[in-house]
Amino acid sequence: GGDAPGMNAAIRAVVRACTYYNIETVGIRQGYEGLIQSDLTVFGPRSVRNIINQGGTILKTARSEEFRTSEGRKKAFENIQKNNIDALIVIGGDGSFTGAKIFFEEYNIPFIGVPGTIDNDIFGTDFTIGYDTALNTVVESIDKLRDTATSHDRVFFVEVMGRDAGFIALNSGIASG
Repeated sequence: GGDAPGMNAAIRAVVRACTYYNIETVGIRQGYEGLIQSDLTVFGPRSVRNIINQGGTILKTARSEEFRTSEGRKKAFENIQKNNIDALIVIGGDGSFTGAKIFFEEYNIPFIGVPGTIDNDIFGTDFTIGYDTALNTVVESIDKLRDTATSHDRVFFVEVMGRDAGFIALNSGIASG
């Protein structure tokens, strides 16, 4: 899926928690695509130092058309078995969680979902990783645009992200008056 501010902090927290409990952590680059391609990196505490202040995600991100097929998921499962992976921690949004659910149903691979999407469209959580930053960025931008619009007697239209959810549009509209 897409990246959201705070994903590196989540990765760091997972690695540090696993280290504390003596659980080996493997990072999968490019999400499900990396699982299919076996693009894995063993992570330890030093692997995640100084990433908390970086945007995006050090693991990169990609939408995987191949993972949407049963053949692609079979390749991913074979790589999980080959690399002795017991469970997945998925940091993502609706698409990432849907893929994890299907994967669990087909291969019984347990997963933990960490909601990370600026859209804030994951049921059961108040705020997803990235939503607050996206909302504040929009409000800050609208505040700056308002000065220019007022100075020039103009009206500006602002389009924001959100895919099928309107949380950014609604709440930035309320927050910016």
